Amino acid sequence: MPGARPSSEPRPAADTVSDVIGWAAFSCVLVPVVLVWFGTSLAGATGTALGLAAITAACRVLLRRSERCALRCETQRGGRHTRERTPVD
Repeated sequence: MPGARPSSEPRPAADTVSDVIGWAAFSCVLVPVVLVWFGTSLAGATGTALGLAAITAACRVLLRRSERCALRCETQRGGRHTRERTPVD
């Protein structure tokens, strides 16, 4: 292909945690708006928003912690694909 050039630089990994948290924050705003639109009380919609925000914050903490743990485990083993651990040698 004329447009594709091989590059020795690794492409940056997508930050999927930020994507998930972004969508969760969007839902924290959208869900209460829809609830009010369909006749739920403002207090009920506010309670729902606060509950969703608390769940989103907890999930963010757990996802970031999981990322750090995975990175730490990967660096302790010398990367994901170490030469001595391949069964096809």
